[in-house]
Amino acid sequence: MDFSLTDDQRAIEEAARAFAEAEMAPHSARWDEEKHFPVNVLRKAAELGFAGLYVAEDVGGSGLSRLDASIVFEALSYGDVAVSAFISIHNMAAWMIDRFGADELRRRYLPKLTAMEFIASYCLTEPGSGSDAAALGTTARKDGGDYVLNGSKAFISGAGTSDVYVVMARTGGPGPKGISAFVVEKDAPGLSFGGQEKKMGWNAQPTAQVNFDDCRVPEENRIGAEGDGFRFAMAGLDGGRINIASCSLGGAQLALDTARAHLETRKQFGQALKEFQGLQWRLADMATELEAARLMVRRAADALDKRDPKATQYCAMAKRFATDAGFEVANQALQLHGGYGYLRDYPLERIVRDLRVHQILEGTNEIMRVITARELLRQ
Repeated sequence: MDFSLTDDQRAIEEAARAFAEAEMAPHSARWDEEKHFPVNVLRKAAELGFAGLYVAEDVGGSGLSRLDASIVFEALSYGDVAVSAFISIHNMAAWMIDRFGADELRRRYLPKLTAMEFIASYCLTEPGSGSDAAALGTTARKDGGDYVLNGSKAFISGAGTSDVYVVMARTGGPGPKGISAFVVEKDAPGLSFGGQEKKMGWNAQPTAQVNFDDCRVPEENRIGAEGDGFRFAMAGLDGGRINIASCSLGGAQLALDTARAHLETRKQFGQALKEFQGLQWRLADMATELEAARLMVRRAADALDKRDPKATQYCAMAKRFATDAGFEVANQALQLHGGYGYLRDYPLERIVRDLRVHQILEGTNEIMRVITARELLRQ
């Protein structure tokens, strides 16, 4: 096993870290405060190839590995967690079109998606089906050369701003085999959006309900065959879980570095905080947990690249561990700052708020345990 990055991976990491430092970090607090979605910055990220990281090169993608993408998302999240997480969602939607869509569909949408001329959202969760995603109720009824969609999707990142929505809808009977996937454009008749959700974190990206009221979608916008949509969605989530875990790593690393600097400069009882052994141990535990999480995430990403039969299990395990560890590291960093950590003048409270949702989305961490146990007991 080789745990070092290649020269190419180091170059990718440096490019992403430089972009985060120049284009994201200086504005992160303001974006959160003003609930501003920085579309212009997303398009600058696309110029570096970050909008189609593992999309094929023939349609404008970067053709990188999942491990490469993990490195990118960790580096970007050091600048802003919420914006980086949205770039992950965009990549997941673009990859589904690239991996499972017909060539005509790929060539129609992916050049615009990889340039962020079009922004994409992923639509699976519904008001009545979250963890039980296979029970979704949005329907897609065939009508001539179109499908007519009816239903709603909840908690959709980018809703109302995104140009393209990758939507899972029921074309057949109950259960996962009755679900198909579609590309729906923002101006499709019958498509509308709810009001913006008022959230604890992730304020630098919009979140709203997506509604379909006799929304007509051309048949050629179906991704793959009827009945395969749930399988596509789950395949997308394997990579999405690696990405969101990587975003937790980046945010937690910023929190750790901020806490370390605080211990080095802050004095209490006549000596620097870094001289107190109890605080040294806490910092050591934070660093250890973060490094363990990083190793698990990169192991899972490598398994996904190699199509390891255990990749889904490894992705679930890594997502659970890294998002739990990332949140705890950020929360401990806030605690080490005392009252200052609770102030918006410091980045800790924002990092804590942004990382908290990572334990819920892309499958809750309870569902990650279900997946892991199911795979273990199947052996």
